[in-house]
Amino acid sequence: MIKKNEKGFALVLSLVLLMAMSLMGGALIVISASDHQSNNISDEYQQTFYVAETALIEGEKYLLNQFKGPYKTDGNRDLSKRGLPSNNASVTNPPHADVSSCFNSFSDVDRVTFKAVKGPPPTNPTSTAKQVVYHEGSYKDFISNNIINHDLDSADRTKEQNRLSKFKYQYFLTQIGPAPFKGTGESIKAGATDTGKDGMAYRIFGCGIFGDDKIIVPLESIMVLPR
Repeated sequence: MIKKNEKGFALVLSLVLLMAMSLMGGALIVISASDHQSNNISDEYQQTFYVAETALIEGEKYLLNQFKGPYKTDGNRDLSKRGLPSNNASVTNPPHADVSSCFNSFSDVDRVTFKAVKGPPPTNPTSTAKQVVYHEGSYKDFISNNIINHDLDSADRTKEQNRLSKFKYQYFLTQIGPAPFKGTGESIKAGATDTGKDGMAYRIFGCGIFGDDKIIVPLESIMVLPR
């Protein structure tokens, strides 16, 4: 009986197993890196969505403040300036460079005839923009005093501030015309009851923006104020 020579079999088997394990390890690394990148993109998109919701809320607050009267420096409302803001500014002639990314994200807007409500005054006193039709804000500045300054230690707070500084929000508004309005409970108008009244409708366009327009999430809402 002739015995087969099996010298080197263990070495060959070890090399085959090493190659197989290397391929499996490489595949796991690629899959893990892909999942990590996907999770980061998903997180950035979700955060940008929250920023867009902030834009809508800020737009609604602006409308209410104009309707009730803007706040003066002493904290009281200027009742002489209260009212329903009207469309008196153009975004498209020429397009405002700072709001063009958000404005162009709404495909149903008529670029030729669109008119917007006059926005808040410029935050930069040297700005030459006399008719500001939009508002832009840093998301980090918006929530820093409410959340990240209280719940995190110094190192984590700085890290979170750096992350949130990549996000910003923009909004602009347009008056879309008369609409039915029904007040419930105590109304802004003294003596009003739960009956139908004429109102004025506004469309609020808001965008959350991440990075240099890497991600833009456009949202819109409609708000009706009594006339």
